[in-house]
Amino acid sequence: MTGGPLTLDAAVELTRTGDLWLFRGRTVPDRAIQVTTNSPVNHVGMAVVIDDLPPLLWHAELGRSLPDMWSGTHHRGVQLHDLRDAVTVWARRYGQRGWLRQLDPPADATMEDAVLRTVARLDGTPFPSTAQLAWRWLRGRVPAPAMRQRAAGQWESVYCAEVVAVTYEAMGLLPTGRRSNWYDPGRFWSGDDLRLQGGARLGREIPVSVPSTGEAERASDQSS
Repeated sequence: MTGGPLTLDAAVELTRTGDLWLFRGRTVPDRAIQVTTNSPVNHVGMAVVIDDLPPLLWHAELGRSLPDMWSGTHHRGVQLHDLRDAVTVWARRYGQRGWLRQLDPPADATMEDAVLRTVARLDGTPFPSTAQLAWRWLRGRVPAPAMRQRAAGQWESVYCAEVVAVTYEAMGLLPTGRRSNWYDPGRFWSGDDLRLQGGARLGREIPVSVPSTGEAERASDQSS
């Protein structure tokens, strides 16, 4: 599916495991991440939609305003959030524009199992500082021998694009052995020729429209 924009309700309904959510902001920290990583966007997360659970967003961020659905606590770093709540926070509180990119074909049961194992391994890992982020991104540009996948507990910190990359590797969508810090949010934007394995592909970005607080309140009053 291409085009848009979609309402948030429609986008959440459409989202399946493996779909990507990308965000672009205009604040100084947002621009710093974009410039530091030479990326058109500053944040990326991956949807997790399994069985009768509400749609979730798997990502890493500095904030801790929402409960982590995996641990049941509020913490910074790698988190599993309610998708609708997370996108709303990023749009209203952080002033971010959001896009949805759909994975085709959709993730199968084996991939979903790999996602849950990755969540169990990485959830709660800290988010790096801006300086650490810049240094890790620069190191990821330097050619180096293939490295083995880090074991549980060996991550000192991890940023959003690494979370998506490591999860996609576990799902068999990206090759293993490449440094996770080779990835930045822009790698998952359609302008970058990111090639997935197994015949999978990502669709074009679909803009998502999130109503303001006032619009949401008026819609709620009209429906009640």
